[in-house]
Amino acid sequence: MGAEQIRRWESGALAHAVSDPFGQGPLPWLRGSENYFDDTGQVVPWYADLGRGTGGGTRTADDVHRQIKGFVSPGAAAPGEAIDFHITVDPPQQFSVDVYRIGHYGGDGAAKITTSPRLSGIVQPPPLAADRTVSCHHWWMSWRLQIPSYWSVGAYVAVLTTADGYRSHIPFTVRHDHPADLLLLLPDITWQAYNLYPEDGRTGASLYHAWDERGRLLGEEDAAVTISFDRPYAGAGLPLHVGHAYDFIRWAERYGYDLAYADARDLHAGRIDPSRYRGLVFPGHDEYWSLPMRRAAERARDCGTSLVFLSANTMYWQVGLAPSASGIPDRLLTCRKRRGPGKSALWREVDRPEQQLLGIQYAGRVPEAGPLVVRNAEHWLWDATGAADGDEIPGLVAGEADRYFPRTSLPEHDNRILLAHSPYQDSEGATRHQETSLYQAPSGALVFASGTFAWSPALDRPGHTDGRIQQATANLLDRICKRD
Repeated sequence: MGAEQIRRWESGALAHAVSDPFGQGPLPWLRGSENYFDDTGQVVPWYADLGRGTGGGTRTADDVHRQIKGFVSPGAAAPGEAIDFHITVDPPQQFSVDVYRIGHYGGDGAAKITTSPRLSGIVQPPPLAADRTVSCHHWWMSWRLQIPSYWSVGAYVAVLTTADGYRSHIPFTVRHDHPADLLLLLPDITWQAYNLYPEDGRTGASLYHAWDERGRLLGEEDAAVTISFDRPYAGAGLPLHVGHAYDFIRWAERYGYDLAYADARDLHAGRIDPSRYRGLVFPGHDEYWSLPMRRAAERARDCGTSLVFLSANTMYWQVGLAPSASGIPDRLLTCRKRRGPGKSALWREVDRPEQQLLGIQYAGRVPEAGPLVVRNAEHWLWDATGAADGDEIPGLVAGEADRYFPRTSLPEHDNRILLAHSPYQDSEGATRHQETSLYQAPSGALVFASGTFAWSPALDRPGHTDGRIQQATANLLDRICKRD
């Protein structure tokens, strides 16, 4: 492979990386240095190290050579159910799957739960592509993980390792329907929207990008309209922005919050009974919502279940989900954006602006991180933080920002308050404002929207933590959970 082809392959990841100012490589949850001996007797870390060359040790698989890549179906399952792994290995050789659960774990950030037996890897057929939709639904099943009844619910990552030391990753969720204080909803629909697999300069496509015949990266006008969950995630195998959810998980589990777990597709499919929870938490970038998702969130709020949105640009695009070619539900994701007949798929342009649920809505990108400026510091959210009106919390307005739109109607509420009002410069140098919102619905439910990408990283991301945001988040969740 020539240098030009490599540059093209990398360009997709680089194009997306600009929208995540907190990127720390593919493994943002990692804290510890758990090592083990590989087949050559070398001591190696469990995570893939992008910095290593080809001279030995672990190396990250890529989408061009497909040394080892895979996906799971379904993406979430309960104890007693199974998750099927579809994995390609090139050249064919043995491989193993180490399964980790994301959590605090004394600061390590993850713990190994189990390891597969040695498995025989094969070269699966190339991905199928039709009208920019890329799918690997025709791959053979490589391994079935039967989830034991004693496994904890949570966010999991499978680490795939070939005998010659190449690695990639697959995220999945273990869920159940038992009551809990808080239900954490992992934004798998938005994760898939950004997935450019395969980043090979030729085949891959997301809802943002595709390639032309010369290997150049194209924009949204030429991107996919429908994408498939039946394919690996590009690059190291983990979604863009996945770290935002993991930041919240590590922090919340450290302080003992009673958490249940599910995916956005569980919300879409009606597998969630909001009455079992005091609050639903949306911990990361959650931009793509279906109509059933929105209806479920509105019903939850109207029945007294609080909603916590810890990012920005939430519920911006309306999407549809459909079965795969083999009939498995919710494996195809469609978003027309501004192409084709009919109205745009923006919620605000189909007379359902996000602000009617969130209290604020998307305002734009933030080219350079700036401070969050505290407002209404006497409110209980800021209790014990030491924050005063006008105080600046550095770096907390970043990535993308929301604000209150005065000409857009608000949700019905008993009281409402803005807890930050932060100026920043947009890409054209104009001054804009970010805002953080909290309102109480007539049902008594609280609806909080941080209005910035940086809130979850401030909870537990090295170099980004802030004690004031940690305390404010604890104040919010404690009130929702009715802790003393």
